[in-house]
Amino acid sequence: MFPSAWQIAVVVILIILLFGRGKISSLMGDLAKGIKSFKKGISSDDLDQTDSSPKKDDEDSNSENK
Repeated sequence: MFPSAWQIAVVVILIILLFGRGKISSLMGDLAKGIKSFKKGISSDDLDQTDSSPKKDDEDSNSENK
């Protein structure tokens, strides 16, 4: 019971009529900006974790020596 091509086309046309092309394109632009900032945040977190890993090892070895 999958929707046919005609049903999908009708739904797409209704969405375009309700929201307009301008609003949909601005929503897609905002979505793209959000994805880019999310990826940037994830990559910076990965860099922070790799930078902080040696510090933790150094701190652990220093505490074991005491």
